[in-house]
Amino acid sequence: QVRLVESGGGLAQPGGSLRLSCTASIQLIGTYIMSWYRQSPGKEREVVAIMATVGSTNVLDSVKGRFSISGDNAKNAVYLQMDNLKPEDTAVYFCRATKGAYDHWGQGVQVTVSS
Repeated sequence: QVRLVESGGGLAQPGGSLRLSCTASIQLIGTYIMSWYRQSPGKEREVVAIMATVGSTNVLDSVKGRFSISGDNAKNAVYLQMDNLKPEDTAVYFCRATKGAYDHWGQGVQVTVSS
C-alpha cells in the first residue's frame, strides 16, 4: 500500500513562503509521475506542478516564477516551494503519484494566505 503524507502547510502572509513536503512510503521518484494539486472551496481541483522525472518539471502558468517542484530520492520526498504567496493561493494542497493504472493521493494539507 502506497502512502503519501503531506506536511508544511499553514498560515502565511501575502508575499511570504511555504514549502510543502510529500513523503512516500516507497520510492516513487523516477518511476512515478509526481504532482501537486490544489482545491479551493467551490472550485475544481487543479494541477499546480508536475515532476515526471527529476529535472523534468512543469508548473501552472499562474504560479510560474513563484512555485517550484523538486524531489529527493534518498528521502522518498517531493517538495513544493511556494514563494511570493498570494491570497488566491489559499487552498488544500494534495500530493499525487501516478504510474499507469496506479493513482495515489495524499490526504491534503491546508495553505492559507492572509494578512
